[in-house]
Amino acid sequence: MAKADSNQIARSSPLKAWGINHLRTFIASLGAMFRQPASSMMTIAVIAIALALPSGLLVVLNNASNVSIGWDNSAQISVFLQADTSEKQAQKLLNKLRLFDDIQQASMINKDRALEEFSKVSGFGNAIDSLDTNPLPHVITVQPKVDPQRPDKIRHLLKQLNEMPQVDLAQLDLQWVKRLFAMLEIAQRGIWVIASLLGIAVLLVVGNTIRLDIQNRREEIEVTKLIGGTDAFIRRPFLYTGFWYGLAGGILAWILTAISIGLLDNSVAQLASLYNSGYQLRGLSFGETLSLISFSCILGLAGSWIAVGRHLSEIEPS
Repeated sequence: MAKADSNQIARSSPLKAWGINHLRTFIASLGAMFRQPASSMMTIAVIAIALALPSGLLVVLNNASNVSIGWDNSAQISVFLQADTSEKQAQKLLNKLRLFDDIQQASMINKDRALEEFSKVSGFGNAIDSLDTNPLPHVITVQPKVDPQRPDKIRHLLKQLNEMPQVDLAQLDLQWVKRLFAMLEIAQRGIWVIASLLGIAVLLVVGNTIRLDIQNRREEIEVTKLIGGTDAFIRRPFLYTGFWYGLAGGILAWILTAISIGLLDNSVAQLASLYNSGYQLRGLSFGETLSLISFSCILGLAGSWIAVGRHLSEIEPS
């Protein structure tokens, strides 16, 4: 009766019959994995560990990048005025700088107030009181507007400030920020290299698993070819098996990454509290999780495709 129904479906709608056959094979390949739980779990675990390592490193890098967001915006130019510049002249220059399009904020540190604060903090109050004149200049602190697309604008502003007649020195120290972002870029490329190498490892693991499965089902494949089964028909369950391995491995990799973040979250929160920060670790976003699982499925399919293409042609009925 079931055979008659299948024949009727095939006659009425070839596309529907094709879809039903693929669905049956899709589910049957999952059932075959459950019938070998030990070997299947070992393969899935290897895939998950291989993918969890670069995923965890990516999470660490993303969190480091999030912490450093805004550091480049904290760039501040210290403008030291000439020693003979009066407070009135300094205030006039300050008002002029506030009109610059490239300057977000500017403020002045009065030299008398600066000397008073330095006298309190340094502990050299008596020595400073003995000075006839104030050796400190007026200082204007400038907060430039940072444009990520035009980093040269800050250098141009710095050059403008140094060329002003009232300015003795204008300096900006962003070398440490540049070094930090250079290290983050190197780390990002390193993660891609590691991910590529581990991706190749996943291909080999899935390929070897499918190869063993093909060898174990050699007689079944020979019989299928004898009764007219095509290579595409024989290849189908192995490809779906590779897909299931990749899907399960990707999901387990995401779980391992989430568990690792959970174990580190309290320690990071305690460290952040010492710096009066409420920062918390961020895990993989929805898009990154989807990319991880998709990448794992693609690796599973590719590994099984390579193994089937190489070993299936070697099996011919005698």
